[in-house]
Amino acid sequence: MVAKRLKSVFAVLLTAAILGGCVNSNKTHSNDNKEIKIGISQLIEHPGLDATRNGFIDGLKSKGFEEGKNITFDFQNAQGDIPTTQTIAQKFISQKMDMIMAIATPAAQAAYNTTKDMPILVTAVTDPVEAGLVKSLKEPETNVTGTSDYVSIDKQFELLKKILPEAKKVGILYNTSEKNSEIQVNNAKNAAPQFGLEIVTAGITNVNDVPQALNSLFGKVDVLYTPTDNIVASSMPLISAQCFKNNIPIIGAEKAHVESGALATNGIDYYKLGFQTGLMAVDIINGKDPKDIPIVTLDEMQLIINTNAAKKLNITIPDDLNDKAEKVAGGVN
Repeated sequence: MVAKRLKSVFAVLLTAAILGGCVNSNKTHSNDNKEIKIGISQLIEHPGLDATRNGFIDGLKSKGFEEGKNITFDFQNAQGDIPTTQTIAQKFISQKMDMIMAIATPAAQAAYNTTKDMPILVTAVTDPVEAGLVKSLKEPETNVTGTSDYVSIDKQFELLKKILPEAKKVGILYNTSEKNSEIQVNNAKNAAPQFGLEIVTAGITNVNDVPQALNSLFGKVDVLYTPTDNIVASSMPLISAQCFKNNIPIIGAEKAHVESGALATNGIDYYKLGFQTGLMAVDIINGKDPKDIPIVTLDEMQLIINTNAAKKLNITIPDDLNDKAEKVAGGVN
């Protein structure tokens, strides 16, 4: 009798376990019926970061997550004010978002400083390790993962020397309060000697500093390099106009710089960077832990030349570059 009773109890427990297992295995699918809420914190609006945001949304859409159907985005722009990124992150925590998408290093740092529990995706961050967001690129070991916009400065300097072989002094305008900009300047200083180049820097803290900083470089440099710096990116029309007046070519860190008047770049596609981040968001929605998702960098570079800038500066682009480069013609008046 006791044996029969034990068998009956065991059968009930086994059935419950099997049913429980079925429920757990469908946990991902149960998310399909829940509206996902993602808070997007963007440091500042400029073409590069905007392309990243659009790519992120499209990456999610490609996997069936579409705004108005099963996902909601709360987009907040800090207008270039770093303290505001902290306020935005706190707002997302109070709203109980499912995850935060932080665009640019200061926005990412603010989100991570605000929460160690909510999943955080980052993009347009040059060095997530140096920024204190993850332990390593392969194994983040925090609640943060995403994509890096790191571009080898060697590739940019190789391009610079092919187009401007006589150039010796490279000016770099950068925001002294952005960690990612500081990293890029240090990388440039370390790489410059092997290309026979010398780096001359001018620091800025806001858009209003740009004209004076540029004037401090004119007469001292042969070419300007514009890093993936958010104040620099948002000021590119002004920077290009001033450089044209002083006959100084610009090598830009990415496509949007060239579209705004820089001569050339060997950079990455920010839309593709955002798209990849969107695919990573899908992984998190489906149950993956950010700490187990490696940071992704893009291997594919974009060689882009501004033909109007070359003409205005009377610069001849070598045939081997001209033949394989994407051509744009913006930012030249």
